[in-house]
Amino acid sequence: MVIKVCVGSSCHLKGSYDVVEAFKSLVKKYNVEDKIELQASFCLGNCLQGVSVAVEDFGDADVQETEQVKRTETGLLLSHMNGENSEKVFVATILPLLK
Repeated sequence: MVIKVCVGSSCHLKGSYDVVEAFKSLVKKYNVEDKIELQASFCLGNCLQGVSVAVEDFGDADVQETEQVKRTETGLLLSHMNGENSEKVFVATILPLLK
């Protein structure tokens, strides 16, 4: 699975550094270093929705769309991310995709 955190100017100003650092810690905490490749990405085209995160290459897992989680042609787009909600989203949305 590939997780791309937007570090474009809008997301950077909204705290993408905190999301990157949180995800780095979470990947280690949940011992999924061999299953997740964390990358920084420039604009994901979702600037008005806070820090954006793209999740790709997770297979055909069923995902429930919400205001924060949208399915795209290449995977999922998570919006409104920040350092405080990163673990909640990681546990609820990303970890289940690994099973």
